[in-house]
Amino acid sequence: MSPVRTDLPSGTVTFLFTDVEGSTRLLRELGDERYAEALEAHRRVVRGACQAHDGVEVDTQGDAFFLAFSTANGAIRAAEEIAGALAAGPIRVRMGTHTGVPLVTEAGYVGEDVHLAARVAAAGHGGQILLTETTAASVEGGTWDCLSHCVSTADDGLILSKAVIEHEDYIGAFRLKEGDPRVFDAWSNLIQDEDGAPVFRLVALADTSGRQESGQIEQQLREKDTLLRELQHRVKNNLQMITALIRMEARNLPGDAAGDRFDRLAGRVGALALLYGALSSATSNESVDLGTYLSQIASAVMQAHASEGIRLDMKVDTWPVSINVAMPAGLVVNELLTNSLKHAFVGRDGGTITLHSLVDDTGCRVIIADDGIGLPEGSTWPQHGKLGTLIVQSLRSNAGATIDVKSSSKSGVRVTIFFARANAAPEA
Repeated sequence: MSPVRTDLPSGTVTFLFTDVEGSTRLLRELGDERYAEALEAHRRVVRGACQAHDGVEVDTQGDAFFLAFSTANGAIRAAEEIAGALAAGPIRVRMGTHTGVPLVTEAGYVGEDVHLAARVAAAGHGGQILLTETTAASVEGGTWDCLSHCVSTADDGLILSKAVIEHEDYIGAFRLKEGDPRVFDAWSNLIQDEDGAPVFRLVALADTSGRQESGQIEQQLREKDTLLRELQHRVKNNLQMITALIRMEARNLPGDAAGDRFDRLAGRVGALALLYGALSSATSNESVDLGTYLSQIASAVMQAHASEGIRLDMKVDTWPVSINVAMPAGLVVNELLTNSLKHAFVGRDGGTITLHSLVDDTGCRVIIADDGIGLPEGSTWPQHGKLGTLIVQSLRSNAGATIDVKSSSKSGVRVTIFFARANAAPEA
């Protein structure tokens, strides 16, 4: 029997690969001496995180590390610590994890699991932590204790592991640990199936530590090359959002409902595609004309779902808004127009759907309405635990929007969204 390394975890192992993004470019920018100092500081961070979470350094080549952990939680905690410690730069590390049962030899690990973990890391970009399905499955169904080290900035003793369970929507600002200067915002939403039974909880964390540098970043974004790179990053980030939407829709699908629900998903993806088109044709990548964007969505939805006898009453004002406002606003309008076309005129020969996006000195008022049969008795919009709730919450968070919903079997459904000029304006 061949000898094996006795210091390595065996059985089910989670691998963590790390790699410095753009190392050649960074070397040219910093020069040999400064780059060597930054690289050494990066190595101390990676090795410290590995040791703190009971990992083993399997191999190191240049600026890349190959680490192994006996638990997926240990690998994820180490990756979080590395990302947080290096968030301020200049070095940014991309990381990938994969859980498997590799062969242990005298030279180290051998097997497809090793190569898969390395490929996952290579697919990411700086500051990103990618998990394969097996690693995610290793922590899925467990407790939120892995977040117990994250504490509220309000000095009220609240820890993130409890907050994600006890609170909904935006749950506050937290630090990675007591005394840590890095801060992130946290959201928590319980996702339910068609019968209202909990399926899983969606938790989102957004780093807010570097916001004070936004002026410098905005200046750089005006450069053409940087603009293109930023657009690519936005596409990547939004593809992740699309993936999350698909996964949510696919949970517990009744056979008869599958076509309708994935049809809705196609509408959401189409709304995002229109946003990309607006971004690529705009002179600035920081704003989108809301009136033009919403009219394009309305045209696409009508083309896909409208039947004879249904007319669209559309009035829109041109108004540039932040991309972070345009995206959820477009998704909400897509959702409501689709609902009206599919459900408002059942048993009727037709009717009128209204889309108004009108601007005055105070802000913008978007009205989506129909003169159909109204919502079913006892139901509301958006329904708790459904994707519409997450999209509406995003609009409230990004634009401080207020939303008023009225429904009647005689006059139909009328949804009014209002956001102030200051809240929706593109960032300067």
